[in-house]
Amino acid sequence: MSDGTTVQAAADLGAAAPSRRTEILDGLKITLPFMVGAAPFGVIFGALATSQPLHLSPFETMALSLFVFSGSAQFVAIALMAVATPAWVIWLVTFILNLRHTLYAATLVGYVRHLSLGWRFILSAGLTDETFAAMEDRYRRLGVHRNSHWAYLASIIGMHVNWNCWTMIGIAVGMQMKGLDGLGLEFAAIATFIGMVVQKLRTAGAQTAAAVAGILAALLAALPYKAGLTIATLVAIAVAVIFERHLERRGQA
Repeated sequence: MSDGTTVQAAADLGAAAPSRRTEILDGLKITLPFMVGAAPFGVIFGALATSQPLHLSPFETMALSLFVFSGSAQFVAIALMAVATPAWVIWLVTFILNLRHTLYAATLVGYVRHLSLGWRFILSAGLTDETFAAMEDRYRRLGVHRNSHWAYLASIIGMHVNWNCWTMIGIAVGMQMKGLDGLGLEFAAIATFIGMVVQKLRTAGAQTAAAVAGILAALLAALPYKAGLTIATLVAIAVAVIFERHLERRGQA
C-alpha cells in the first residue's frame, strides 16, 4: 500500500505491546456485537437449508457453515440449489459475490504485511464482513502492536464458532418446523448486510459506487442466476475507481 499505513504500522510495532491474552480478549470483545447480530441469521440459515424444498441433511448444512463460512454466499447458494441451478453457476455466483473480500484484504494488508506467510494465510482465509468491520476500526484507532494479530485471530475464531453453533440450533428448528421457506426469512440477512455497508460509505467514491450498484442491481434484477448483481458489482467498482482518480487529479491541479 502507498498510503502510509504500512509505515505507520511498522513504527507502532516498536511500542510496548499488550500481551497475547489481552489482545485475544479484546478481539473477542470488539467482535461480540457482531456475534450477537449474526446469531439469528445462523439460525435462519440452518432452518432454511434443512427445510423444504431444499431439505439438505444436517451434515451437509453444517459442512456449508464449517467450510464455506460466508453467510451471504451460503444464503445465495441454498437459494440457487433450491431451483436446481447447475453447480458451476452456483460456484461462479458465490465466487463473484465474495470478491468484495479482496477489497477488505487490500484495506488491511498494511497492518499484517509484517507477519509470516502462514499467519497471513490464516487471517485472510477467515476474513468475514464482521471481522473486517471490527478489525478495520480497531487498527485505525489503536494502530499495530506486536500481538495485534492475536485479536484478529480471536475475532475470526469467535465468529466461526458462533456461526456454527447457531447453525446447529437452526438445523434443529428446521427439522421440527415446516413451511419456513415461505416466510422470507432470508431477507433479514440482506438487511443486516446493508446496515453494515452503509456506515462504511465515508468517501464520495464509495457513496457513488453504492448508488450505481443499487440502481443497476434493481434494473437488472430479472436476469437469471443473479447475473444482475454480478454486473452491478463490477460496474460499481469500475465507476468508484474512475471517480476517485478524477477527484485526485482535481486535487492535484
